Amino acid sequence: QAQLLQSGGGLQQPGGSLRLSCLASGFSLDRYAIGWFRQAPGVKREGLACMDSTGVSNAFYDDAVKGRFTISRDNAANTMYLQMDNLKSNDTGIYYCQAGRTITTAQRVCQWESDFGYRGTGITVTVSS
Repeated sequence: QAQLLQSGGGLQQPGGSLRLSCLASGFSLDRYAIGWFRQAPGVKREGLACMDSTGVSNAFYDDAVKGRFTISRDNAANTMYLQMDNLKSNDTGIYYCQAGRTITTAQRVCQWESDFGYRGTGITVTVSS
């Protein structure tokens, strides 16, 4: 059964760092477009960091995280990552990874609906002192 298995969330202080991981199981992440999304209370779902399927590190970042978050992939490990630095309190939320077999731009990946492709079950990130 194809699924995405998330890990790495938790509690962190403002200014700190966390790295989220998302392991693809039952399918090869190679040639999939990938993205990280956030759902915070009372806030519309946000596409934060996305990468197209070419594997040439073509990435798009939402303005809210640009310069602080970095998306990456390791096809050999079948895993995608989100490195989050200089965390802020409004980064608090549930983070989801998604992967879709489609040819499109990284920016359009960040516009995916939650039911497109494969989606992880979500992991909570809390930024608080």
